[in-house]
Amino acid sequence: MDDIVRRFDLSRPLEELHPNERLKHDSRFLRGTLKEGLADPVTGAVSDADTQLTKFHGIYQQDDRDLRDERRRAKLEPRYQFMARIRLPGGACTTEQWLALDELARRYANGTLRLTTRQTFQFHGVLKRNLKKLIQGINAVGLDTVAACGDVNRNVISTANPLQSPAHAEVCELARRISEHLKPRSTAYREIFLDEPSPDGGASDEEPIYGRQYLPRKFKIAVTVPPQNDVDVFAQDLGFIAIVEDGRIVGYNVTVGGGMGMTHKVPATFPRLADVVGFCRPEDVLAVAEHTVGIQRDYGDRKDRAHARFKYTIEDRGTDWFIGELARRMGKALEPARPFRLDTSGDRCGWLQGADGRWHYTMYIEAGRVYDAPGRPLMTGLRELARVHKGLFALTTNQNLTIAGVEERDRPAIEALLREYGLENDARASAMRQHSIACVALPTCGLAMAESERYLPTLIDRIEEILVEAGLEREPITIRMSGCPNGCARPYVAEIALVGKAPGKYNLYLGAAFNGERLNALYRENIGEQQILDALRPVLLAYAKERKPGERFGDFVIRTGVVREMRAGRDFQREQA
Repeated sequence: MDDIVRRFDLSRPLEELHPNERLKHDSRFLRGTLKEGLADPVTGAVSDADTQLTKFHGIYQQDDRDLRDERRRAKLEPRYQFMARIRLPGGACTTEQWLALDELARRYANGTLRLTTRQTFQFHGVLKRNLKKLIQGINAVGLDTVAACGDVNRNVISTANPLQSPAHAEVCELARRISEHLKPRSTAYREIFLDEPSPDGGASDEEPIYGRQYLPRKFKIAVTVPPQNDVDVFAQDLGFIAIVEDGRIVGYNVTVGGGMGMTHKVPATFPRLADVVGFCRPEDVLAVAEHTVGIQRDYGDRKDRAHARFKYTIEDRGTDWFIGELARRMGKALEPARPFRLDTSGDRCGWLQGADGRWHYTMYIEAGRVYDAPGRPLMTGLRELARVHKGLFALTTNQNLTIAGVEERDRPAIEALLREYGLENDARASAMRQHSIACVALPTCGLAMAESERYLPTLIDRIEEILVEAGLEREPITIRMSGCPNGCARPYVAEIALVGKAPGKYNLYLGAAFNGERLNALYRENIGEQQILDALRPVLLAYAKERKPGERFGDFVIRTGVVREMRAGRDFQREQA
């Protein structure tokens, strides 16, 4: 492995590569001048170069875009702030950790927590002077933000709730092991944010898996337990689908080459579904993960970052090449893939009893934002629940929360708190609303072209009028909104998706599979709210009248020719054009 790393680092002049490659190479293993920049009281920002390096430590520098013009007129710099994302493989935390994060959010951030589509927490509105205090508080409860962003393997997600069954516990633990195995080895994080200087200033640091330049782009891994596909395993760079026999996981089907990001009107960029390439035994999962990351490290595009994701490596070279290269590195080939079935990519809200008799309550949380709203003091209510609940809080990749592991005798007390704080899932809310996802977008995301988190609930209010008219308010239909085409809300595997094009304008996509196994297709381009409603109304009414028994909305629009089925890879963008 060391020979492979060295061969890559020395194989091409840095001048021929994307500027980020030199930045990473010269960063002294992710240090840059971050320590000095964070200590500078003159500005609320860090340098452009250090802004890139903060991502490897789970931090994004942002500013409040709502205030840009006002501050520019006042001759003030933008209202810089930081977003910090926790590394939480498998998505489960203790109630003690929840209480600590709640306090940190109110003390050092904007007073809210956000549950993300990668099954973890984000803090928003963190001022530079509070950033180290926040990071130190996170680490004090056994968590960290290492590699939650950046050109590395990011938070490893798994089917939610490890207390649901032994298989779910096993995949959650596997997510943790993969995350630890692929975590960067640099001591820069502890040196910069925890004030634990290394004796030699990092001179002895090395990255046996990543090398000095880390990966060409981010890398995402998911583990799922069929028939659930809440993690959208086919939207990930690398996926492991548990094969369960008699309640025991005998191994995993391996998927490679998925990814959501694209750029409007650039056919060379496209979302892609992962391919199933074989089966591996449980004892081989870490090796498969490490060597797959190594293949992307060595063969990913380091010149064009728009073409640098693993999905393009697989698309360009093919799965047969990958299978052979993986076998060469591992010293053995994957076994043939085994049969599996996936039913849904959504969450089942409400009470569910687990294999051991304990109860689990999954709560729909709009856009994953935990805060106190009029009539629904969510943040306060969850704080009180955390003080009495004896199990875990399990985050889902659909931005929801499961109160996991409730004993029968404790359920009345939990239900009483849910009622007291208005946290019971609203029976009046449509099933579509409970199957919705939105990215953060404006005002903090620098890439957002349109609203998402702040707008989708209002749009669903209008769509629900059509659902009631059609009698579809109880019909699960996945709807997702992203403020830009990068696809953080995994829109291209939603039955209905809206992707930001400009302020108030979206591309409308229809027809993905309810279980996440098929991409959707572009239906209307660059349209506003009324046009969106006008486009959806006849399709939803036709679905209500003409669907076959048990037919999902996405399958209906494909069968009836509303849109044509999209395939993984380049065909997606060609057919959009």
